[in-house]
Amino acid sequence: MLNLAELTGLGFLGASWLPEVLLVLAGVLLLSLLAGNTLRRIERVTRQTETVWDDALIHAVKRPLTVLLWVLGLTHVAGVLDRETGAHVLEYAHPARIIGVIACLAWFLTRMINNAAESVMAQRGANGGTVDHTTVDAMSKLGRVSVIIVASLVILQTLGFSIAGVLAFSGIGGIAIGFAAKDLLANFFGGLMVYLDRPFSVGDWIRSPDKAIEGTVEYIGWRQTRIRGFNKNPIYVPNALFTTIVVENPSRMSHRRIKEIIGIRYQDVDKMAAITRDVKAMLIAHPDIDNEATMIVNFTTFSASSIDFMIYTFTTITQWVRYQEIKQDVLLKVAEVIAAHGAEIAFPTRTLHIESGS
Repeated sequence: MLNLAELTGLGFLGASWLPEVLLVLAGVLLLSLLAGNTLRRIERVTRQTETVWDDALIHAVKRPLTVLLWVLGLTHVAGVLDRETGAHVLEYAHPARIIGVIACLAWFLTRMINNAAESVMAQRGANGGTVDHTTVDAMSKLGRVSVIIVASLVILQTLGFSIAGVLAFSGIGGIAIGFAAKDLLANFFGGLMVYLDRPFSVGDWIRSPDKAIEGTVEYIGWRQTRIRGFNKNPIYVPNALFTTIVVENPSRMSHRRIKEIIGIRYQDVDKMAAITRDVKAMLIAHPDIDNEATMIVNFTTFSASSIDFMIYTFTTITQWVRYQEIKQDVLLKVAEVIAAHGAEIAFPTRTLHIESGS
């Protein structure tokens, strides 16, 4: 006669292995809750410390630790079922446990690397220090890729694949892929050169005399770099292009140059020496002009409608808006010097001479 449990499909409730399985699952659940509560308390403590590494460690270990506990618990349950019922699930559970442990470890390491990079940049930015976002981002990406590659090779070895064979196949396949995706690889290595040589970083203003590229760097990826033009349009540049063009980085200039040609009337030629002398004295006394850099104020040319002198000097300020204000101040003071000597700034004129008796 069939009993009620068998009729309802709940015959497993009377199995001898059920209490052990339930105990294991309850233990895993309890450990998960306990670990989560403990980590939250530790996290509150680490927030009070100055170092960023403990915060990155605690935040990185949360989820992988929970998943790891469940992987170990479920594979143990699979072992119990294999022992008690002969279901032959242990042959799958053992490699699954190893793969789960390796995957959780790799997950933890990638989270740790990413969190550490973000924490370092945030801390240095809060302390007013300079942060090379490009280098930090490159090292973070390289570290995460390395962890994933190593974890993948270990998992393949666990599954019974020959690592030597995999590497040999990768070498042969790499040649074929290289021919098929040469542009993609060129962009990858172009991005690598940008990370290593660091001709520019995120936030820099760059331009190229070879291409119509000018703007602020927003993002440097492995395939392309995003630049925000001054008209606010995004410019997506393949990284391979940076290996073949000239790139200027005005953000790293030490000075900004003022170079102007100013003309006065021919009838003021006797005042030219005094004007250039006073203009140079004004530049030397100007607080935003670098007296150690090249400074030239000289009469240069007899032009068609004026006699010209050149101003060639450098400001200590490189910020664009502030530089324009300084340049305006310099030019207005030059106009004051010219007016103080009773001279006038020339403009294009034409004089007509008529012979007497014509």
